[in-house]
Amino acid sequence: MRKVLGALRRADERFNLIADGDRIAVGLSGGKDSMLLLYALVLYKLFSKKQYDLHAVCVDLGFGGYNTPEIRAFAEKHAVPFHLVQTQIAEIVFDIRKEKNPCSLCAKMRKGALYEKVVHIGCNKAAFAHHADDMIETFVMSLMYEARVNTFSPKTFLSRRNVTLVRPFVLLREDDIRRAVQANGIPIAKNPCPIDRATKRDQAKEVIRYLNSLHKGTDENIFTAIYNTDTYNLWNKEF
Repeated sequence: MRKVLGALRRADERFNLIADGDRIAVGLSGGKDSMLLLYALVLYKLFSKKQYDLHAVCVDLGFGGYNTPEIRAFAEKHAVPFHLVQTQIAEIVFDIRKEKNPCSLCAKMRKGALYEKVVHIGCNKAAFAHHADDMIETFVMSLMYEARVNTFSPKTFLSRRNVTLVRPFVLLREDDIRRAVQANGIPIAKNPCPIDRATKRDQAKEVIRYLNSLHKGTDENIFTAIYNTDTYNLWNKEF
């Protein structure tokens, strides 16, 4: 966990993610990333000496077969209050709307349900487990599908909700997460989504793997290019 906590500390110091008195709701899906994030934030509270409260919020999309009892047990094992949000998002996206590209609508509705619960339980911050590889993939996806130079931010204030979204794992690579999850015996609840592993993000992963096969370390170079904001050299809007 030393590498995980080190990356979390650097992100916190660089982007001012966590402050004394924060009430942080962790989006807990049951996947390896979010389960490790909850555990890491529990440990970080001990060695950082920062005083903040943690809550775990899990959004059930309504697919069925979702092992929420295991997710709840993990949160409660670490003395973190657990909040389950039951929704019919799956029915709306797949049965009623019959979306051909369901991921975007599903993500918007899932985040909306989570933010509503975050506000309801009185938290001022919501923490997501997006990591460095997610940031790289989002950058590639934005180029491929949106014609935009864009990726998510480590910290975003949602003015309509009066909630700050933070991503404490933004400097951590996915391989380090996998190793930490395995080394610490952290349980994982399988994603019940029927199109899991068949998304545009998975296509972006393939593109990045191909680029790495042409030049090893291309993914790290993309990460460095995003991180070093002083080196940006794009067209000036004044043209």
